[in-house]
Amino acid sequence: MNMIIDAKDTVLGRLATFAAKKALLGESVDVINSEKAVIIGRKEVILAKYKQRRARGGPHTGPYILRSPERLVKRTIRGMLPHKQEKGELALKKVRCYNGIPQSCVGKEAVTLENAKLCDRHMRYITVKQLALELGHKDA
Repeated sequence: MNMIIDAKDTVLGRLATFAAKKALLGESVDVINSEKAVIIGRKEVILAKYKQRRARGGPHTGPYILRSPERLVKRTIRGMLPHKQEKGELALKKVRCYNGIPQSCVGKEAVTLENAKLCDRHMRYITVKQLALELGHKDA
């Protein structure tokens, strides 16, 4: 079974937990519009956290902070999985993230997570696309 999740205006952490759980249960998960997912918090604090994490390593030593939006989302989902165990590794292979809507998902029904949607009380947030541009991604 293949589940398609639309990440537009969806809180990244809640999206990641839902996708990770479905992948652990054996479903294939496609996340579309991953560049439109949001991270809640002040922009300066979020950027400082990612830049500090990137400065921790070097060009040849980790941690490697990915710059493209779809890979940032997949890395967040990986954080919700036991990726060092076999079941987590198999679950991660079932997750695919896309910027926009790929041809394989056109015309199919996408699930929107209502409990993970951005609402009025979330005044401060940054989209994954904005984060990727700040981290140095060129095509976001």
